[in-house]
Amino acid sequence: MNALNIAEYTQTLGMQAKAASALMAKASTATKNIALKRLAALLRANVESLGQDNARDLERAVAAGLAAPMVDRLRLTPKVIDTVAQGCEQLAAMPDVIGEIIGMKQQPSGIRVGQMRVPIGVFGMIFESRPNVTIEAASLSIKSGNACILRGGSEAIESNKALARLVQQALVESGLPADAVQLVQTTEREVVGQLITMPQYVDVIIPRGGKSLIERISRDAKVPVIKHLDGNCHTYVDDPCDLDMAVKVADNAKTNKYSPCNASESLLVARGVAKAFLPRIGAVFAAKGVEMRCDAEGRAILAEVPGANLKEATEQDWYEEFLAPIISVKVVAGLDEAIAHINHYGSHHTDAIITRDHMHAQAFLREVDSGSVMVNASTRFADGFEYGLGAEIGISTDKFHARGPVGIEGLTSLKYVVLGDGEIRN
Repeated sequence: MNALNIAEYTQTLGMQAKAASALMAKASTATKNIALKRLAALLRANVESLGQDNARDLERAVAAGLAAPMVDRLRLTPKVIDTVAQGCEQLAAMPDVIGEIIGMKQQPSGIRVGQMRVPIGVFGMIFESRPNVTIEAASLSIKSGNACILRGGSEAIESNKALARLVQQALVESGLPADAVQLVQTTEREVVGQLITMPQYVDVIIPRGGKSLIERISRDAKVPVIKHLDGNCHTYVDDPCDLDMAVKVADNAKTNKYSPCNASESLLVARGVAKAFLPRIGAVFAAKGVEMRCDAEGRAILAEVPGANLKEATEQDWYEEFLAPIISVKVVAGLDEAIAHINHYGSHHTDAIITRDHMHAQAFLREVDSGSVMVNASTRFADGFEYGLGAEIGISTDKFHARGPVGIEGLTSLKYVVLGDGEIRN
């Protein structure tokens, strides 16, 4: 495609999405739910063919030398397909928030004033690697009565095209416009530049991928952006805590899967429990080949652990999202130092405390400035599906207009509605 054709193509996508959004906004709850259930059925019926399309993407990615964690993100396994199908069914079973009126109050003038939840309109989603995002975005778009334009990474183009065909089939068979969910069919990068500068068609852009992609979009977009830059998530082991729980949760938060943005990248340990806790988690990490980048105090304690892969932490390591079997480890005086460290070095994504002290837990929840804050649970739970949102469009580290896992409500807006009976203003 030449530059002129790309501009025309993107304009066409925008016009089609805008037209479809008007139809989606007035679609009935029943119709949207039928489309979601149909999509779930189509996904389950096409596991084998989707696997074949995905295999072509995987083969190309390995040949191109893509890093192992990125190849892992690309896999569309039967389990992944079943999870996104379940997400569609979970969304279908949820109440429809569109048209809901909240906070209706009678005013002294006689009018009643409230707010109605309505679709945003058209969102553009720009994402890398994970093809399951195609279904998560599409299903949330359908339930929230929006239209969307999806631009996946070139490394997942075959998988994304196959998934998008199933989405459009489900829409048409349910009486909804096919253009309600459009996948950009070209891997040309210039499409992104066009998409993020079309406020006449696109109401919000949601980038989901590497830091350089999100920084570029945040810088160049003429459309509002819902973003998260990285996931430097922390697990803080408090004094007092249940040591068995702390080992189990810290292990899961780091090693359940290394590539997601909700894996813990930093482990903070209160000095009062460090000598009891660190050798135990150190042995677990050593057995799993996890490199520990430690402060001097932590390294001295962990030096006794057989086979431990220890390195001295640099200042940059406290900021780092490793997405690999590497974790930074620091011994802190206690709760206040842990909170200060998280708020300074963290990415405001997800942070957890393991504690037996109720007051410490409450202070951590109040004072840690992140989209998700947890007590006695693995950071790996920071996910729209696990939160009961059906699916997520991404995890926002912004404070406006959505924060944390972004589900249906994050794709809506509130407008004021006024009900009167002939009142006039004096």
